[in-house]
Amino acid sequence: MDTMTLTKAGGALCGALLVFLLGGWAAEELYHVGTEAHGDEEVAMGYRIEVAEAGTGGDAASAEPEVPFEEVFVNASASEGEKLWRQCGSCHKLEDGANATGPYLHGVVGRPIASAAGYSYSDALAGKDAAWTPEELQAFLLNPKEYAPGTKMAYRGMSDVEDRANIIAYLATQGG
Repeated sequence: MDTMTLTKAGGALCGALLVFLLGGWAAEELYHVGTEAHGDEEVAMGYRIEVAEAGTGGDAASAEPEVPFEEVFVNASASEGEKLWRQCGSCHKLEDGANATGPYLHGVVGRPIASAAGYSYSDALAGKDAAWTPEELQAFLLNPKEYAPGTKMAYRGMSDVEDRANIIAYLATQGG
């Protein structure tokens, strides 16, 4: 190995380093997105996007009003409600008189609240003097803890109005 070979290897290394440095500089010039100093102020490169302020209700979920339950219940599907039954079936039974963790739901639509034979209701529901109409059921299913503070039902609630209507339509087909 002579000095010419070492000179060529050194030159190739310096040439490769120069290519990488120039490539990095060119990429920085083309794609720079940081701030640049313009006199005393810094200017950010980009487009301004207007967003709603926090607290003004600018998100899509709150801007869209919920359809009234009565309108949704008219078109409710018992077969779709049957698919949702799995959530309820872990604590409730559909057989008449067969209580589980929760009371049986056979014939629940139209039945007086807290009237399932053999089930020990919480004071929150036992004190209600009403019937399980579709409207009462949907209010309960929306948020059980808010509907009857102190209820034993540990369910968090069903937020979708169509799901509530479908499950109530299914329950309406179960006895009565």
